Amino acid sequence: GFENSATAGIVSAKGRTLDSGYVPFIQTDVPINPGNSGGPLFNMRGEVVGINSQIYSRSGGYMGVSFSIPIDVAMQVGQQLQTTGHVTRGKLGVVIQPVTQGLADSFGLPQPQGALVSSVEKGGPAERAGIESGDVILKLNGAPLKDSSELPVQIAAITPGTNVQLEIWRNHATREVTVKLGTVADKSTAASAGPHQEGGKLGLAVRPLTAEEQRGANTKGGLVVERASGPAAEAGIQPGDVVLAANGSPVYNAEELRSAVEKSKGHVALLIQRGDSRLFVPVRVG
Repeated sequence: GFENSATAGIVSAKGRTLDSGYVPFIQTDVPINPGNSGGPLFNMRGEVVGINSQIYSRSGGYMGVSFSIPIDVAMQVGQQLQTTGHVTRGKLGVVIQPVTQGLADSFGLPQPQGALVSSVEKGGPAERAGIESGDVILKLNGAPLKDSSELPVQIAAITPGTNVQLEIWRNHATREVTVKLGTVADKSTAASAGPHQEGGKLGLAVRPLTAEEQRGANTKGGLVVERASGPAAEAGIQPGDVVLAANGSPVYNAEELRSAVEKSKGHVALLIQRGDSRLFVPVRVG
């Protein structure tokens, strides 16, 4: 058989996030196939900078996109395993999404940056510190977050129980929040009201949630989307989505939604619940 093999390639990007969200993978075009995954990734000076981990493929074989775990991340994990026998990561307790230009306009941000909090874990570190859905996390310990994917990677690398300083954007102003991180353990261890037309600028037909639907969605308000057309459909809103808030203000009826749209300046950010997930959707109005 083949005793040793060496392949070469170039670095396409750093900080790629895949399924876990905790590892800032190095993306290369180094050929990785069964037998050489787990091997070292060297730089031009012969220094080990990563561990070849996985590929992106539709066929099961190498297709030119490979990912390696940065060596500092691997060393940190190895040290934890040697010391405690398991891996722990810092936990903030939020679900985040990228800040697009449309969302930045909706929230009054000068430019797209940071991580938008779409939902907060009940009883988690973020909720205890007062972080709310609709906040935009701009800085972690004084360092700006250029992209939302940077936040989970950096939080995971911090020891649980550590206090971190967050700069957030809320109501067109910044504020400082101190959060004591929790722990993420390694995984190894229908009466219906008739639809109300918001129509007009958004192109939505909505109705209030029934009591049963409110319990299922774990919310006291919200509007079920019956039909979506125009700007709402173009933004990706679908029938069955639940509109929970508009530009950070909860909506309980179509009139409140209409009022929020009228007050918006070009974009309105809708907090949508779709199944078990919540996300902000920017809708252009005009």
